[in-house]
Amino acid sequence: MTSFLESRFGLHGKTALTTGATRGIGKNMALALAKAGADVLLIQRSEANTETRDEIRSLGRRSEIVVCDLADATAIKALTKKVTSPKSEGGMGETIDILINCGGIQRRTPAENFPDQDWDEVLQVNLNTCFTLCRDVGRHMLESRGGVSGEEPKPAGAADANPRGRGKIINVASLVSYQGGITVPAYAAAKHAILGITKALSNEWVSKGINVNAIAPGYIATDMNEALIANPTRSRQILERIPAARWGSPEDFEGVVVFLAGSGSNYVSGECVVVDGGWMGR
Repeated sequence: MTSFLESRFGLHGKTALTTGATRGIGKNMALALAKAGADVLLIQRSEANTETRDEIRSLGRRSEIVVCDLADATAIKALTKKVTSPKSEGGMGETIDILINCGGIQRRTPAENFPDQDWDEVLQVNLNTCFTLCRDVGRHMLESRGGVSGEEPKPAGAADANPRGRGKIINVASLVSYQGGITVPAYAAAKHAILGITKALSNEWVSKGINVNAIAPGYIATDMNEALIANPTRSRQILERIPAARWGSPEDFEGVVVFLAGSGSNYVSGECVVVDGGWMGR
């Protein structure tokens, strides 16, 4: 008999496709999915870093590295077909149940001097790539669940009755999805747009068996925030405002990603879960 927790949060038989899982928040989310039972495909720039893959395999789950540069628009457009096409056609033959868009970059320069190249790079990795993967994997999820792009919504409950369960897309937003930040105009623009994409796709797909949600990290002690952490004044100011009285850690995202990926969140869509130690409530 399946336990209550397994029925709501277990991910056995599911396959996840993730970006940004070589370190930090993305790595912990990928490992959490594996601990809950999912097999995990890791989109990485190269196979040089096998740490996350090896840890997932040590948990008894299947894991492969899919080489693709998130900054390469052409490669990203070909990625979903490569992963989902039958092996007889040169693909990997995978059926994706969960998509995690966590990969991202940061560039810091005062707005009046912000370089065009940095703007273009941040928007490509943090926004364009996210949308392309959402679009292409979303189409695959519709097709693999018997849906057709553009069709009318099915009768209430039909999407939940599919044997594969609902598709789950989880985008990583930011506190800067709600605020402007300082010296990060490109990042702020991209992360505001992530919330818009999440809501827009949810509106179209939730009735067809796909939930689209986002997670907004607060101030987390990862490589992306090393410049803030190294600045004694800014670091102190940030810490003084966090009600939880500490910076967040990658481990703080394990529970929320399993919740959004599992059936326990089947009626949650178009939302953004803020994981910030209470910052936004201050």
